Amino acid sequence: MDTLTRGERSARMALVKAHGNKSTELALVQQLRKNGIKGWRRRWRLLGKPDFVFPSLHFAVFVDGCFWHGCRQHCRIPKDNADYWTDKITGNKQRDRTITKLLRQSGWQVLRIWEHDIDNQKGIKRLIKVIKTKHNIESSPLEGLPQAVAHQKV
Repeated sequence: MDTLTRGERSARMALVKAHGNKSTELALVQQLRKNGIKGWRRRWRLLGKPDFVFPSLHFAVFVDGCFWHGCRQHCRIPKDNADYWTDKITGNKQRDRTITKLLRQSGWQVLRIWEHDIDNQKGIKRLIKVIKTKHNIESSPLEGLPQAVAHQKV
């Protein structure tokens, strides 16, 4: 049961930012830095506004919040105004599919990482795997990557 009034909930939801969200975007920034992965840019002008772009690899990364993008494990539709939230999240998911399809048709590789996969390392492991595949590398996650992508810590 929601302990906030309808107006308080609306005000709280309006505070959610599109960029710089601590539980998604900034958490992945920490993981990228911790793993020495370089070559990424934020706020790159590209269709769909990916959270991270590796321009030299034509690789776009979206970090999808569990609520806003309809994660099957964690998204719980509020009981108040349920029709609105169902339509909103369904629309977000459709937009995500459309953006992913259009970027891929334009030659970009797209990776979508769930918010809940950042802390458990699953998201960063998938990202490293894609980068290795792009460079046809079979060694350790960062070994052999171009300096623009990874920097080995000594």
